[in-house]
Amino acid sequence: MPQTIGLDFGTSNTVAVIADGGNATVPVSFADGQDRFTSLATVLSFLDRRPSGSAQPEVGPWAIRQFLESTGDVRFIQSLKSFAASRAFQGTGIYGKRMDFEDLMATFLTLAFRRAGTTFDPASVRLVVGRPVEFAGYNPDEELAIARYRKAFAKAGFEDILFVMEPVGAAFSFAQSLTQDTTILVADLGGGTTDYSVMRFETHAGHLSATPLGRGGIGIAGDTFDYRIIDNVILPKLGKGSSYQSMGKQLEIPPNLFSNFARWHMLSVFKTSDDFKEMKKLLRWSLEPEKIELFIDLVEEDQGYPLYKSVSETKARLSSQEEVELSFAPLGAGFRASVSRRDFDCWIAPDLYKMNKALDATLDKAGLQDTGIDRVFLTGGTSFVPAVRRLFAERFGQERISGGNELTSVANGLALIGAREDAADWAVAA
Repeated sequence: MPQTIGLDFGTSNTVAVIADGGNATVPVSFADGQDRFTSLATVLSFLDRRPSGSAQPEVGPWAIRQFLESTGDVRFIQSLKSFAASRAFQGTGIYGKRMDFEDLMATFLTLAFRRAGTTFDPASVRLVVGRPVEFAGYNPDEELAIARYRKAFAKAGFEDILFVMEPVGAAFSFAQSLTQDTTILVADLGGGTTDYSVMRFETHAGHLSATPLGRGGIGIAGDTFDYRIIDNVILPKLGKGSSYQSMGKQLEIPPNLFSNFARWHMLSVFKTSDDFKEMKKLLRWSLEPEKIELFIDLVEEDQGYPLYKSVSETKARLSSQEEVELSFAPLGAGFRASVSRRDFDCWIAPDLYKMNKALDATLDKAGLQDTGIDRVFLTGGTSFVPAVRRLFAERFGQERISGGNELTSVANGLALIGAREDAADWAVAA
């Protein structure tokens, strides 16, 4: 068997795991000073080196540091995966060079493996790539996304590529601990998508076999929850809900002009968007110009990522606290907002409803009721949100819920699948 790499290219974080051809796996790790980690932030930055040279790219924490600390001009791109299935995204200009999605993804992967200090030849390994059951975004084009993935991996030097559903990878990882035949529901709750997979695992003569029973998902997950905090706490401070004067009438500033600022994958292109140009035109007619000026300043000063980080940390703290304080200095030294878990749960309730309906559809495809599920395995960073865990506990009972290795289980399972003789049988969207 060739050396196998399981790759979980996520909206927020990316994880890679190497399998040795058996059941042993080793996560690809990174070192940044004294810190070592296996989950790499899926962010990319380009430092302008003109006229002396081309743009200097970086990934993960090095990209974040380059963006926040550099005195030069830096392009910062995050949530790249959210563009994969979008026909509207045709690439972006990086300091005089046009880069399409596959150029950006290939750059990220190449630099990521270089930062990890890996020594393998991409052409000599099998790459097993996780893909969501449903890609994120409005009217996502699955075939386009897979075609872009393939081109990106080819640019990075990989030749032997298999695509496997992300929750299937998590299921294989979890199944290594099973001691009896089990029907498993895996819920992979990441940054951009929520993916479900129902599988039956059985052991015959020491050999683990798996039968897929159904799958489903929806393009709602952690980033959507972040958006709810922005929409309810931050955007009203930046002019959402305010009015402007036009031909003797008072009209509300169109809410859609604020939306892309709160959607993380759009931050890198928002400054040059038509929405932002329209917002600057409305400034002179605004009835609360100080709010619109603050909004414009945040965009022009590239405060989107620091705001995203602050909001994401607030959401994380709500997983263990009933109420937290959200502060963000660029909104003013005196800005403080109290965010309660009760309010947060209310804001995300419509999203949870849709996630639950997608789960209904998945079980229908599998021909099962809730009682037909023996174990529920929750993985992905969004699985830590109490309201999400409560949704599954209320449906299946807390005794059937399992978790663990939430950030690495998908990649680990993908690597294990790649090491199997029947690996190709698990490939999809070939």
